[in-house]
Amino acid sequence: MSDAFLASEYPPAAPERAAFHVIPAPLERSVSYGGGTAAGPAAILAASQQLEAMENGMAPGESGIYTAPPIDASGHPEAVLGRIEDAVNRAVAAGSIPVLLGGEHTVTLGALRALARHARERDEPLGVLQFDAHADLRDEYGGDPYSHACVMRRVVADLGLPLEQFAVREISREEVEVRRRCGVTHYDAYFLARVGLPEQPLPEGFPRRIYISFDVDGLDPSLMPATGTPSPGGLTWKETQFILERCVRGREVAGLDVVELAPIPGLHHADYTAARLTHLLMALAARGGDTTTQGGAQ
Repeated sequence: MSDAFLASEYPPAAPERAAFHVIPAPLERSVSYGGGTAAGPAAILAASQQLEAMENGMAPGESGIYTAPPIDASGHPEAVLGRIEDAVNRAVAAGSIPVLLGGEHTVTLGALRALARHARERDEPLGVLQFDAHADLRDEYGGDPYSHACVMRRVVADLGLPLEQFAVREISREEVEVRRRCGVTHYDAYFLARVGLPEQPLPEGFPRRIYISFDVDGLDPSLMPATGTPSPGGLTWKETQFILERCVRGREVAGLDVVELAPIPGLHHADYTAARLTHLLMALAARGGDTTTQGGAQ
């Protein structure tokens, strides 16, 4: 069976004719608890063969999916991030949406370096939505500024991109201060459970073009146990779908990623959930912010 995303339903498209470029990035170098993220991209691709063509009332595969060769994740992190940048640049040059599959969360920085540069060149602001159990706003972790625990600090401090966080429930004092200093909007898990999501979750002035970074530990471990640091109190599937629909309404998805899957041998449902999450994000991106069709928020 092909290792291309959803090849069971759609023949892989040529890169210049695909609305989506799926980019596997099996980086695993700074995991701080459970390991296994290097196997995440391949597990998502394998599980995608069990998906149906339709998701959330849409069939994103009809517009073409190209699955790139896996990124070489060996060597210094700057070299790996450079390879991811190159792959994302190729997707943008083809007029496609990059869909990055991790690997640890550090891979997001490579994608956002490329997209932030294109945003500046085109004078089209870009904002980042992060779904995660952790804030990932440390300046360094274990002496490593490229740790998965630092990726969003690099995004807000180094790239200067506006950030909104969802479902965080593990955060340090340093990260609370960074949120305040950098103006990071957040709807943490406790707030979502007690208060809920407002009608307009993104602040006024947040960019129309968005990048969605989804660490699978943002989901509750009852739904997603296959990740390095499963934290109780996360999102259910229905909550995830609802929040995503509301956030993308009226916006353009410039790129997305699904990261930190650490497959557990024999536990199929976690791999399948990550693959379906990827498909859901692609469906919402293909819809172009219109969530009023079948399965969308009314």
